[in-house]
Amino acid sequence: GVAGGGAALAVSFGASRKAGAQQIGGAGAYLPTGGQFEIVYGDQSAVITEVGATLRSFTVAGREILDTFGADEMSDASRGQVLLPFPNRIDGGKYKFEGEEEQLPLTEPTTNNAIHGLTRWLDWVPLSWTASRVVMCQRIYPQDGYPYLLALQVEYALSSLGLTVVTTATNVGDTSLPFGAGHHPYLTVGTPTIDAATLRLPARTYLETDDRLIPTGRAAVEGSDLDFREGREIGDTQLDTCFTDVIPDADGYTRVVMTHPDGSPEITVGMDASHAFIQAYTGDTLPETPDRRRGIAIEPMTCAPNAFNSGDGLRVLAPGESFTSVWGMSCA
Repeated sequence: GVAGGGAALAVSFGASRKAGAQQIGGAGAYLPTGGQFEIVYGDQSAVITEVGATLRSFTVAGREILDTFGADEMSDASRGQVLLPFPNRIDGGKYKFEGEEEQLPLTEPTTNNAIHGLTRWLDWVPLSWTASRVVMCQRIYPQDGYPYLLALQVEYALSSLGLTVVTTATNVGDTSLPFGAGHHPYLTVGTPTIDAATLRLPARTYLETDDRLIPTGRAAVEGSDLDFREGREIGDTQLDTCFTDVIPDADGYTRVVMTHPDGSPEITVGMDASHAFIQAYTGDTLPETPDRRRGIAIEPMTCAPNAFNSGDGLRVLAPGESFTSVWGMSCA
């Protein structure tokens, strides 16, 4: 339902929790991703979770197009998560901003990196929730490694265009701050693995990386097995790759398309000009064999991996400044 002001929202949301909307068993048994916020439009539905404002489900005509996780599971391998205030990796979790050296928690200990931001496991609050739209909000308070004050909103809306996701970050502190945004949906067209699916990813270059997946330079996709500009079968290509120098359509949106061998379903991920980087991940390093190559993560990102150090795509938000980025998905 629709909640009114903040107080009413707190009461109504609290009441729904007490009524057991999130409970799955006996006393004290709650869903691992908290409340489930479903939105519907025509034959489309999506489920966004309280934990992380995560996109857990997106179905079209009854077909789930996300390689995802169940309501009674936690998100694994960042499935559906929102990556704020930085996507991907920061080398050693260390960076310098305006003369101050910072150290983030090493959330990818195997490679000694910080990864995928600070909000994936936080409780997000619904600012508004209607039949076809939900707006989730969160605030990052100053903390070790990120001593800034940042207000965040992620809006998920269904319409005849499909699913649209609008992310807005506002610096509500009194000092400038570094910022980047990303999202981490895994897609499936219903094939047992992604090998037989066709992928079109319009980008001229990709970021070369070291063995810890920290960028070391750019290279052209032309003549390599990373050239998906015209669309081709994924085959046995292994990707954990950030593509850039993207090629937008006439309306300024860049579109990545994944298609079943029979031509349908066809999933399109579109993103506005603020997303100059697209990470693609074929899941080859996932620990459990059944998960490997079951779906492909197509990750719209507003900055490059390690942007807090390289500055590649980094946004610096002055006090009071907001930054909004838009992406979305549709299925035909």
